[in-house]
Amino acid sequence: MKIREVKAKSILGRSGITDYCVNCYTGCGFGCEFCYAQLFARSHKGEEWGGYVDAKVNAPELLKKEIKTAERGVVMLSSATDPYQPLEKKYELTRRCLEVLLEHDFPITVLTRSPLVTRDIGLLKQFKECTVGVSITTDDDKVKNVFEPFTPPFRVRIGTLKKLKEAGLRTYAFIGPMMPMNPGAVAEAVAPLIESAFIDRMNYPHLWKGTAEKNGMGMDGSFFEKTRDELVGSLRERGVAADALF
Repeated sequence: MKIREVKAKSILGRSGITDYCVNCYTGCGFGCEFCYAQLFARSHKGEEWGGYVDAKVNAPELLKKEIKTAERGVVMLSSATDPYQPLEKKYELTRRCLEVLLEHDFPITVLTRSPLVTRDIGLLKQFKECTVGVSITTDDDKVKNVFEPFTPPFRVRIGTLKKLKEAGLRTYAFIGPMMPMNPGAVAEAVAPLIESAFIDRMNYPHLWKGTAEKNGMGMDGSFFEKTRDELVGSLRERGVAADALF
């Protein structure tokens, strides 16, 4: 993998999901085939997604400066890369940005696939307003490995949610993009560990459809609708607030 240390020009961006987002890295070591962020990596044209990561080494210092004039609002870590991808273990950029956000009492929401988030439980618990989510795509690791072979397996993601929940943090699951799965089994596994769930389909089919067809996975509109409905029903039966994004 090609790793570059870069200086960002800005770090506290506006977001269509929450008020703000902070992305400490460009690119992602997980390299999920379906990831929409690869479509916007203008400075890496021609490079394979998952084959590079830029670490914005000045992110914490830049955030300290920008947050002084920012109106208080919810900050998401992250919207275009996993905040706890493998390089975070070395660089600790996400952690250091969290420390800045805590100092200024900004509400946060975190979304990751990685158990590395549990490293920062002590820090996350200090926020007055904090939610932490884990992305789940399927309960079948053979399916997962077709599209995201470098990400943690299902059992590890469930274990991560369990540790976060046991620490007293508010937790949620982002079940998406949905792949072939046993919806009832996924709901049964996550329901005791979360307050809410968000469900989404695979978008940008030109990124993943060829791989799906090659592996005999029929992920058409009816698949996504059926899986969505089963997930929503199973989760709500278990007392979880479940919302579909399509």
